[in-house]
Amino acid sequence: MEKNFYQFRLPELESYFQEIGEKKFRATQLFKWVYGRGIVDFQKMTDISKTLRERLPQMLSFHLPPMQRRFQSKDGTRKYLFDVGDGYSVESVLIPSKDRLTLCVSSEVGCNLACRFCLTGTQKLKKKLDMASILGQYVAVSKELRLEGKKITNIVFMGMGEPLDNEENVFRAIEILHNPLGFNLSRKKITVSTAGLVPKIPLVTKAGVRLAVSLNGTTDEIRSYLMPINKKWSLMELLAACKKHAEEARDKVTFEYVLIKGLTDSLRDADRLYDITKDIPCKINIIPFNEHPGAPELRRPSEEQINAFQQRLIKKGVHVLRRRTMGDDIFAACGQLTSAQQREKIF
Repeated sequence: MEKNFYQFRLPELESYFQEIGEKKFRATQLFKWVYGRGIVDFQKMTDISKTLRERLPQMLSFHLPPMQRRFQSKDGTRKYLFDVGDGYSVESVLIPSKDRLTLCVSSEVGCNLACRFCLTGTQKLKKKLDMASILGQYVAVSKELRLEGKKITNIVFMGMGEPLDNEENVFRAIEILHNPLGFNLSRKKITVSTAGLVPKIPLVTKAGVRLAVSLNGTTDEIRSYLMPINKKWSLMELLAACKKHAEEARDKVTFEYVLIKGLTDSLRDADRLYDITKDIPCKINIIPFNEHPGAPELRRPSEEQINAFQQRLIKKGVHVLRRRTMGDDIFAACGQLTSAQQREKIF
């Protein structure tokens, strides 16, 4: 029975080749052809013996999640919808900026954490993606960009799902993304985001990739209201884990902070945000709330208030950026496209 090539890390593929009576260096050759050159036709792999080339189609397949839909925004953002089986879909977003092309990938269908402001959180966890489904998002978009003479420069695990709730498959995929025989991405070009699974943050440190944390509250009361996970691991516990990561990784943590009218957008919130993060090497991304039907009680602050919040932090010397709202015309906010897809099925 054939196996899916995209479910193997290199050591596992080497063992598999040895099990079938082949030299393990054949695995390295195959890795170079598939990941380095984008070739999945065994007959084109000229440094592999003809006998093995004829045998490989019965052993290995190259199954990746099919791309169902593709949208391009007027601002250059692209959003992709992938079929991951069992009637489910996930989203990936390609975000252009001046000097980079960042791909935001999903790790789950839905999410168990139920963050109040997040549309994906209203969909409940339905499926954790396997390594092939995670890599498939990168492979498909990379193939499209290659035809345009472009390539992905950064990858962020900030799409649908909580990456540290599917840590085995996420970090297996990261190993392929970083492997010089794989996609050869620098570890510092890979970011894993978490809503605050404190005990699993050391996995990010060990992997050597960057850490982003969805903070979104400056008190336990507000954060617990917005993010139920805070009831399990408090703000103090989360910030202590972030500080430890920053010290051991010798790298800044990125704090994501959603501005919600009347809840997280006051100047007092800005002052507290500075106070609780000032001892942690970090940068802060402020994100004006993107209103959606899943959270009708939450509202986006005024431009005046957003600017005042940002300027308050800047005056305190904080490295703070405002995340641009991109891809509104193509449902580019996380979870919007799959929600639209489900509505089409219903109606």
